[in-house]
Amino acid sequence: MSVKIRLQRHGKKGKPFYWIVAADARAKRDGKYLEKLGTYNPNVNPAVIDLNIDKAVQWLQNGAQPTDTAKNLLSYKGAMLKNHLVGGVRKGALTQEQADAKFAAWVEEKATKISDKEAGLSQAQSDAKAAAFAAEKAVNEARIEAAKPVVEEVVAEVAVEEVVEAAPETIDEAQEKAAE
Repeated sequence: MSVKIRLQRHGKKGKPFYWIVAADARAKRDGKYLEKLGTYNPNVNPAVIDLNIDKAVQWLQNGAQPTDTAKNLLSYKGAMLKNHLVGGVRKGALTQEQADAKFAAWVEEKATKISDKEAGLSQAQSDAKAAAFAAEKAVNEARIEAAKPVVEEVVAEVAVEEVVEAAPETIDEAQEKAAE
């Protein structure tokens, strides 16, 4: 029986969510599987991959062949590196302690890269919000400035109308008001 490590799609239309499974190569994509190794959620940035590395390495040691996408995910999480190190220990090229130390160093380096990416994304998001706020503020100020001359014209027209209404209609009426 040929075993593949592959993705099994779940989730709804437009929102995929995958299980990483070890399955018989003849089984349907979303059909029967031998063991669930983890999950993969590509809907968030950065994508969330939850993988049981020891189980994945065990399946790889037993001859399971990962699909291209599954191989990328296993490599991203370090299962392919751990499989390589286990092969080196089995051949006698290095000891188990050396292999564990190399794998732990790689995991720490990968964790710092991921945290840096998350920090960069949150910084970019806050910068985008600040830029949008500044642009909105500039548009509002321009709109207010454009409305000021119209308001001043209306105020001036009202003042002229009041002066015209207060002005005497004839010269005789003006003289009479002045005499009083």
